[in-house]
Amino acid sequence: MRKARVERNTNETQITVELNLDGTGVYDVETGVGFLDHMLEQLSRHSLMDLKVRAKGDLHIDFHHTTEDTGIAIGEAFAKALGDKKGINRYGSCLLPMDEALTRVALDISSRPYLIWNVDFNRDKIGDMDTELFREWFQGFAQAGGITLHVENLYGENNHHIVESAYKALARSLRVAIEIDPRKSDAIPSTKGTLGGSL
Repeated sequence: MRKARVERNTNETQITVELNLDGTGVYDVETGVGFLDHMLEQLSRHSLMDLKVRAKGDLHIDFHHTTEDTGIAIGEAFAKALGDKKGINRYGSCLLPMDEALTRVALDISSRPYLIWNVDFNRDKIGDMDTELFREWFQGFAQAGGITLHVENLYGENNHHIVESAYKALARSLRVAIEIDPRKSDAIPSTKGTLGGSL
């Protein structure tokens, strides 16, 4: 079983993440930010990764640090659980509809983190959460997870649908990328023979 546990403690947040890549989509998430919890539950359920998150942050200021640091901590756990990445498909993509919204995600678990974020919102907030914070979560996750990640909302009107389709498309893409290819389960999926650093 590919599992990891990460603790991330700063003056702004205290976060614990437990992640099982070979799970069934069981989640137990408490960040103090209701909408973020909802998105992380979608991430777990649709990727089939088991995910437990406990986060305490400076929510009296705003949700920025908790959102960003949760993305970083989950990314760190993801990279740790993957190990040397032997046998994984490496690439994944998904075109995901949610009512009127359609979002495309493509990713490469390359150890060369990069985020392309082409997602626009027509409101500043969803509930109490600033919509600009979703980019911060995806950036933190991609950077810490070593993932080249492209996220593009093709169209949509409802901001809840737009961001939820992004998390679900990420989840479905990760589900494909982390699966073990039975034809090459003993090999690193790169002609370099390694997936690490800037190689």
